[in-house]
Amino acid sequence: MKLLFLACLTPRSGNYTTAARLRFAVAFSSELKESAATFWPFHRNKIYVQAQGIEAKDCPSFKMSEFLQSTGLTSNHFEDLHIFLLVCGMRRVKDPLYLVKVFSEWHLEDPSVYLIIIGPEIDPAFTEEVASSVKRANGVLLASERPQGELQAAMKTSFALVNSSISEGMSAAVLEAMNLNVPVLARNIPGNASIVKHEETGLLFSSPQEFIQLSKKLMQDASLRQRLVLNAKAYVTERHSTDMERLTYQQLIHLLK
Repeated sequence: MKLLFLACLTPRSGNYTTAARLRFAVAFSSELKESAATFWPFHRNKIYVQAQGIEAKDCPSFKMSEFLQSTGLTSNHFEDLHIFLLVCGMRRVKDPLYLVKVFSEWHLEDPSVYLIIIGPEIDPAFTEEVASSVKRANGVLLASERPQGELQAAMKTSFALVNSSISEGMSAAVLEAMNLNVPVLARNIPGNASIVKHEETGLLFSSPQEFIQLSKKLMQDASLRQRLVLNAKAYVTERHSTDMERLTYQQLIHLLK
């Protein structure tokens, strides 16, 4: 659960004495507000909803060919590849290994498809586990963490953005991809389903096998791809404005005076 508090609280603490001093809390979605309200039913009116604001970062110096080469991928025809980018911090809740086996099998069938996993090494032991699994897989690569501008540039030149998390509050990477006109394939969990509407603003999968089916469909159906990116861009523009986010927090901070 992702909430911004003006006190050091956790929704599972059950500490109503501390909660009584709460001035306000901010939830990224109505669903998260309702979840928090089950712990603090008497403070429902102090929980405000404000989605994350998303903005694009420019990186004119970024070259996709150099990025792909840095992962160990060698090809004279990068433009013919279908790059699926999985952005996540290396920890178990992000489950970056969820799709490795089926993707490896798919790559043997279609050598143009690659899955690149990229993100910070949050859990060193798990990062080693991911690296070891990727090393044994076909068509799956691991990239080192990049600044946000470079990451968004890599995202923008990828075929699709992938999210395979076990749990999410509201994925910034998913929203950034939607803002950049990149199709999203996300695991069907509440946090993802709150922003990705299946076959409207993205594609939701409930198993590795369904991920492959939907990925193939996306590759074969240009009209589906176009519809998804147009709807997703419109959604982010309307619901995830940084101007609206800034205004909301300015108004909430004013309450503290």
